[in-house]
Amino acid sequence: MRVAIVNDLPIALEALRRAVAQYPGATIAWSAMDGEEAVRQCRADRPDMILMDLIMPKMDGVEATRRIMRDTPCPILVVTATVTGNAARVFEALGAGALDAIDTPNLSSPDGLERLCRRMQHIARLSKDERAPAKQGTTATATTQHARGTSPLLLVGSSTGGPQALCTLLTSLPKPPPCAVLIVQHLDAGFIPGLVEWLAKETGHNVRLAEAGNEPGPGAIWVAGGSQHLVLEASGKTSNRPAQPHELHHPSVDMLFDSAAKSKVAPGVAVLLTGMGRDGAEGLLALRNAGWHTIAQDQATSVVWGMPGAAVRLNAAMHTLPLPLIASAVTHAFRNPRKVGS
Repeated sequence: MRVAIVNDLPIALEALRRAVAQYPGATIAWSAMDGEEAVRQCRADRPDMILMDLIMPKMDGVEATRRIMRDTPCPILVVTATVTGNAARVFEALGAGALDAIDTPNLSSPDGLERLCRRMQHIARLSKDERAPAKQGTTATATTQHARGTSPLLLVGSSTGGPQALCTLLTSLPKPPPCAVLIVQHLDAGFIPGLVEWLAKETGHNVRLAEAGNEPGPGAIWVAGGSQHLVLEASGKTSNRPAQPHELHHPSVDMLFDSAAKSKVAPGVAVLLTGMGRDGAEGLLALRNAGWHTIAQDQATSVVWGMPGAAVRLNAAMHTLPLPLIASAVTHAFRNPRKVGS
């Protein structure tokens, strides 16, 4: 694996070089001192992964990530002095297409170098999953008997580019929304509380961290935590399931979607947004087969058309829509109940 390093601090560059040296089979493709140089280097020599700083001269990491993902997309891991201190920029970078973020390791801390290597390994697994061929699917007639009278539900899954896509979707929904909203966003567990706070501030909605035993009601927006799977029980209440070490995603969009398809809640609307890989595609198919109204974000407006693209190939999405049109389609479906699941 060829890794590029983008950082303007010599001591940080050395720490990242040591981390790459510890990763089996990894070599340094090139290094850049600012975002402008990184964009130029990436055009000439696209690496397998980029370790991207945020605060740099000439062009910061957010804009560099945005341009690289637009012109020469490749996996990007944000590595910055303080993730929590740069939370707003971190979420901007994640919205622009970065896959994850982590604090810059300290040269005197072997644990920090090891944590970075683990994150790099996880991103490499994501990239491999993205390249794997998707299965072909068909839709089937729903046979599950659903309990009516439960609160209408909107389920949303997202990954790469998801924070900004979620912000766009939620901002365009009515206040309060005509449904309960459950969201799974691929993100390290430590960033989820910050994402919840950021989404609430940016969208003006009541966004909260999901907990076991929640009974979603209209207007409530819940975001899954990052260390366990969020699922729906037959009763319609939420619960958490422990993630297994071998699982690529926790929380998993498929786990939420599958649990909803098997539950007795009334069919609602499910949306699969931008993201690398295939998580959520098979779950969206299960929901469509169970009578849900299913929507996938289109390729033109996705930062990475992995997850929604896999859903489209499975015939899991009833509609493939540009991001700006998804909220109105969701609202229309809930205001016209006969359209949900049809």
